[in-house]
Amino acid sequence: MAAQNFNMPALSPTMTEGNIATWKVKEGDSFVAGDVLLEIETDKAQMDVEAQDDGVLAKIIQGDGSKAVQVGSRIAVTADPGDDLSSLEIPAEDTSAPKKDAPKEAPKQESQSAPKQETTSKPAQSSSSTGASKSGGKAQKQTYPLYPSVQHLLKENGLPKEEADKIPATGPNGRLLKGDVLAYLGRIEGNYASESAKRIGKLAHLDLSNIKVAAPKETPAKKPAAALEETLPIEEITVELALPISFKAVVETQKRVQESIGVFLPISTFIARAAELANEDLPKSKTAKPSADELFNAVLGLDKVAGKKASRGHFIPQVTSLAPTTLGPARITSVKQPDIFDILGGKKPAARPAPARLVGGAERVVGPVNVFSINVPKGDEKRGQIFLQRVKSVLEAEPGRLVV
Repeated sequence: MAAQNFNMPALSPTMTEGNIATWKVKEGDSFVAGDVLLEIETDKAQMDVEAQDDGVLAKIIQGDGSKAVQVGSRIAVTADPGDDLSSLEIPAEDTSAPKKDAPKEAPKQESQSAPKQETTSKPAQSSSSTGASKSGGKAQKQTYPLYPSVQHLLKENGLPKEEADKIPATGPNGRLLKGDVLAYLGRIEGNYASESAKRIGKLAHLDLSNIKVAAPKETPAKKPAAALEETLPIEEITVELALPISFKAVVETQKRVQESIGVFLPISTFIARAAELANEDLPKSKTAKPSADELFNAVLGLDKVAGKKASRGHFIPQVTSLAPTTLGPARITSVKQPDIFDILGGKKPAARPAPARLVGGAERVVGPVNVFSINVPKGDEKRGQIFLQRVKSVLEAEPGRLVV
């Protein structure tokens, strides 16, 4: 049984080296395909390396924090599942892995010994055979213009443009790709493109086999009015107050004003002026938030010296006129006067009630009733009652104050 070398992978087509951040698997631990083995940092990103097959991590060559590890160099040794690590032979490192400076030194040596075109094609031919078998592409003449990235790689590594016809191409319609050149140079594995495509296709598939339809949510039962009132804030709970007010004095005042100065004042004007007058100097609301001046006075203790707390109200009464009420006939009973002969004879007759008589016809009709109502926050009932009493007092007793 022999172990296998685990080399530094190329996580992008342009990656030549990377840093090992941390190993997620320790020596002697088993792993399965898809497990994250380690994290690799590059100058662009930090990526996870997943296991392609099941195995055991036999030995870590490059530990956590290793810097500038070349792509293709050995970083660990792995074994198959079930292997005895004590009897495994650690293989030698693959010396054919490319060095960082190898591509730059090749043109210099070739310029001294042979023409540039001949010497650069020889190492490429040796690696092209392995690259073609792994990548699945085949070398063919490039009829399309080369991609700028491909031209840059060829120029950077001292390869002529004619060398592009000898590199196995995996692009559409046989076009040469940047990854093909990197595989030809040995920078990345020859099957990197196909393996990446398979992995992306696997990750792109969304498995919905274990998805279940969520059960419908139960609609909450309606709370009774009492329970709903308990959950509402105190400032949102309102109480309706009502008070009947007669317009008799208002109508009389309205007629006098029209007869004396020829001006007709509608009843709505009397109501608006009465409400304006009744809103003055009401007791302070218990639900109102204190102003900045009131808070400052409270800090200095001036709120106790100021005396009675009062504030202006903003009540607008709603007027409802009820239909006339029909009452039964009014009956007046009287006592029958005693007979004169009974009085002269000394006889004291018992008083008997006389038949009742109707007053004002068979029935009495009571005029329409005007009800003034307002909604006040809970706790301000007294404040609202004072307002309604003031409106009633002005409209029924002193409507003349509202003329001027």
